Amino acid sequence: MILERLSIINYKNIKEATLELSPKINCFIGHNGAGKTNVLDAVYFLSFCHSAQTTQDSLVINHDEAFFMLEGTYDSKLMIHCAMKRGAKKVFKRDKKAYQRLSEHIGLIPIVMISPADSYLIEGSSEERRKLMDVVIAQLDRSYIEALNRYNKALQQRNALLKMEDSEPDPELLTLWEEQMAREGEKIYAKRNEFVEHIIPLFQEFYETISGGHEKVSLNYTSHCQRGPLLEVIQRDRFKDRAVGYSLHGIHRDDLEITIDGHAMRREGSQGQQKTFVIALKLAMHHLLKSNDSCPILLLDDIFDKLDSQRVEQIVKLVASNQFGQIFITDTNREHIDQILRHGDFDYKLYDVKDGVIN
Repeated sequence: MILERLSIINYKNIKEATLELSPKINCFIGHNGAGKTNVLDAVYFLSFCHSAQTTQDSLVINHDEAFFMLEGTYDSKLMIHCAMKRGAKKVFKRDKKAYQRLSEHIGLIPIVMISPADSYLIEGSSEERRKLMDVVIAQLDRSYIEALNRYNKALQQRNALLKMEDSEPDPELLTLWEEQMAREGEKIYAKRNEFVEHIIPLFQEFYETISGGHEKVSLNYTSHCQRGPLLEVIQRDRFKDRAVGYSLHGIHRDDLEITIDGHAMRREGSQGQQKTFVIALKLAMHHLLKSNDSCPILLLDDIFDKLDSQRVEQIVKLVASNQFGQIFITDTNREHIDQILRHGDFDYKLYDVKDGVIN
């Protein structure tokens, strides 16, 4: 998928911009806070129906304005439009026709974003790592989102019963929601497990290329589904769940254990190694999302910080290769951009960004 034209109005600090884009590399250069990341976030929004930085849509509207609008034209035929006024619901359209459910849009324009915020994958909670899996799988399989929504609804209803203070919850109603959690949870587990099995060798190959093979990294998927039939696992500790007021077991507690040379990356990995890990994992995700007729858009936001020259050089070679389709890249350092452009003979566009103005 190629984003050919992007229009932005009142999106964060960008008052107005219309960009005719390169099908290969689009570079945005400027100081921190200039608005470079906001361009990438606008591209992300058009794929996922929300910002990469917040789920509260009103926060992306420019402080001085009453609305925002984004519009993208893809492959000369597909037009995606999004607009929202303060205090109103956002409108999301495909070829001038509004979606009934935004979940119908996910996966249409596959995208992978690498940014400094990705450090949460290592330092953050298990919820962040589950979200990572969900973002990729949802782009590959629309039924996954539906299963996840049904699971979360059942989890919410079960937790509401567990929190009851005035009386004991109806055991038949508890069983009903537990059965739905187990049914949908096992579907989700199977998809996540398949994803991890496919991503590990790809991710390790990218990591070895970037690091020069200096260390070995791995992922280990852990889930309560591995303890036996999920319904039994959920019901086994119903008494404890009632005592704490929420569900202690289920796929909402799944995690990815991240290791370097057999030790926890969070404790043992340097900043450069942790950043290499994230970049390799996201590039592997990009590879997994590729198909015969579509290649995900790759968004690279300030990815070279905290990396030594050898790792920067390897990433430059990867980005400049023909493994990837359309790329959007931001940096404060023009030298990194020039390195990429010197490594390949391809179409590109350079943009200077200053105080939300793009030239």
